[in-house]
Amino acid sequence: MTEAAFHDTTNSGGSSGGKVRVWDPLVRIFHWGLVAAFATAWFTADELQPVHEIAGYTVAGLVAFRLIWGLVGGRYARFTQFLRGPGQTLSYLGDMLRGKERRYLGHNPAGALMIVALLISLSGTAFTGWLMAEPTRVAMLPALPQIVTPAFADEDGEYGEYGEGAEGEGNEALEELHEVLANLVLLLVALHVAGVVLASFRHRENLARSMLTGDKRGPEPGDIA
Repeated sequence: MTEAAFHDTTNSGGSSGGKVRVWDPLVRIFHWGLVAAFATAWFTADELQPVHEIAGYTVAGLVAFRLIWGLVGGRYARFTQFLRGPGQTLSYLGDMLRGKERRYLGHNPAGALMIVALLISLSGTAFTGWLMAEPTRVAMLPALPQIVTPAFADEDGEYGEYGEGAEGEGNEALEELHEVLANLVLLLVALHVAGVVLASFRHRENLARSMLTGDKRGPEPGDIA
């Protein structure tokens, strides 16, 4: 959208219903694709391991895409547009507690912090899952020999099965870390949903719907576009 088109859209409606395109199609596909992939991975963790692994690889691919798109994507997709310093983020959180936070057309500072936390925790979850899928992969991490270690070879030089006996202790620790990270993601998702509901109520707009359509109400006086 050109700058002229942006002003035409917002000025024609303003506070009376004008809309502006904020979320590009790839951001929306990433968002809902990640929701579907993580939910699939969560619900198949103990039942359908092949499906769980495919979902995990999908999560990893989507996270990698978002990191790239955050550098080269559209205006509101770029990290430089919405990432804020600690001072500004804390100030915004304080305004939220007082019910005086300003409306951001893109991600607000709290949302930006949540995005970073989710990308980091999802990356850790996917990476530990990838390591668990093949015990010999842990040998690629010489810096972590006492935290996660591959299964020891038996007398015939073959690796023991995952988690079998004393040699599975390292893999058990890796599995625990994987579960902790997955639970952390679930907690962050719950906080994210709560934040979306709160912001939707405070600013009188359906943020979940805007992530489907890509459109949001045009900026009004006091909003940050």
